[in-house]
Amino acid sequence: MATEALSNSKIKIYVLMVLIFLMYLASAEKYEPTWESIDSRPLPSWYDESKLGIFVHWGVFSVPSYGSEWFWHNWKISKVAGIELFMLDNYKPDFTYADFAKDYSAEFFSADEWARLFKSSGARYIVFVSKHHEGYSNYPSKYAFSWNSVDVGPQRDIVGELADAVRSGTDMHFGLYHSQYEWFNPLWLQDKADNFTTQDFVKFKTLPEWYEIVNKYKPDIVWSDGDWEATDEYWQAKEFIAWLYNDSPVKDKVVINDRWGYGIGCQHGGFYTCGDRYNPGHLVTHKWENAMTIDKYSWGYRRNARLSDYLSMDQLIETFVKTVSCGGNMLLNVGPRSDGIIDPLMQERLQQMGQWMNRNGEAIYGTRPWTYQNDTVNPNVWYTNKTTNGVTVVYAISLVWPSNGSLYLASPFPSVSTTVVSLLGYDGKLSWTPAKPKGLTITLPKLAPSEIPGQWAWVFKLEGLIKQKRKSPFQMPKFNVNKPAHPHYWPDVSYN
Repeated sequence: MATEALSNSKIKIYVLMVLIFLMYLASAEKYEPTWESIDSRPLPSWYDESKLGIFVHWGVFSVPSYGSEWFWHNWKISKVAGIELFMLDNYKPDFTYADFAKDYSAEFFSADEWARLFKSSGARYIVFVSKHHEGYSNYPSKYAFSWNSVDVGPQRDIVGELADAVRSGTDMHFGLYHSQYEWFNPLWLQDKADNFTTQDFVKFKTLPEWYEIVNKYKPDIVWSDGDWEATDEYWQAKEFIAWLYNDSPVKDKVVINDRWGYGIGCQHGGFYTCGDRYNPGHLVTHKWENAMTIDKYSWGYRRNARLSDYLSMDQLIETFVKTVSCGGNMLLNVGPRSDGIIDPLMQERLQQMGQWMNRNGEAIYGTRPWTYQNDTVNPNVWYTNKTTNGVTVVYAISLVWPSNGSLYLASPFPSVSTTVVSLLGYDGKLSWTPAKPKGLTITLPKLAPSEIPGQWAWVFKLEGLIKQKRKSPFQMPKFNVNKPAHPHYWPDVSYN
């Protein structure tokens, strides 16, 4: 009897555990294929805390490396005169774009070297182009027969090698860019001719590739592009994203952008890009990303680029500081050569970015927008803030080193008894005095030019400021494109 009672007890416990498990499954969040449901998913915190990512545009367009990554389109569709003349002067008359692929050699490509370089920039994630609008995939896609990096060109799984190197050699997140449309794919052209009443391209090319790269490479970022000519209904975007959030191998940590069909950008998705090089200069109340390039005119490598075509470090840091201050991340693009070498000037920019981040990362990683983004009087100062264990620190980032030995800040409310000011990269506290009618004036240390910490943008750490009135805790409300926040002040939120 005792044995029977024990057996019955075990059965009851087992049944109870099964019921609890079933209740858990029933209560688990399931996202429906609607924008209302998809947009309700919280953005994984790792993305906002990262602030800096590296974008990599590499493909067959890196072989002609002339004009931009839109070389094929500009040659055959837009018929840009300079591109047509370039082909006439340098290639035989029957040369096709596909003929470039054999010279996409990647002979010097080292995924480990790339991963180390990107890590040295201070970036916390990368986004690699798995396929651009030319349709060539940088991995052995089952849906790009003879037009992928294993069948023609490098004869290597570029995506796989880089994903492995990033994950094994760094702590960065790995993401993939993927173009939805392809300029010259017959299925796409037929759907377009049918006014998108047919969806053969989506059914047999786009969606199978999405599932392929997510299941095979498990990217933490799914960065869509090439969407704007057709609607999200045509792309079956909501259905794919619902699967991505509910059932994919990356459902708990993946983030997506907003390029999922005509009219969707800046309205729906995980983070907004709103267009290339988006940098509004004011607080945007939905998480956003500034996808931008070191080369001002191209995402892919250009052999004909001039030195003046590349952003200087002052310009890069200014763009980055403004982006983070206004609530965004910056996705900094490089375009490697067809042989796998990243241009030394681009390497230098990345390493210099890393030098700046090593000194000033405290004012960047894990920060939030402050009450003011830009100082109300000093246009060269931008703010971030961070709260740890209930203690808030404000960072004033000055884009220029003051020439008169002092820095005036109008926005902070200092306290004579509690406010402490320091300069990141410099040992010791800085003296300051209250300013009239408001703010404070910081006295800078007397340093020789060689003693000034760093060469670009300086961060002043402000502790113990007087708390300004807070109306509500920080959150990311829905972004209303018709009612942007005030350029310098968001009245609904205060940070201290």
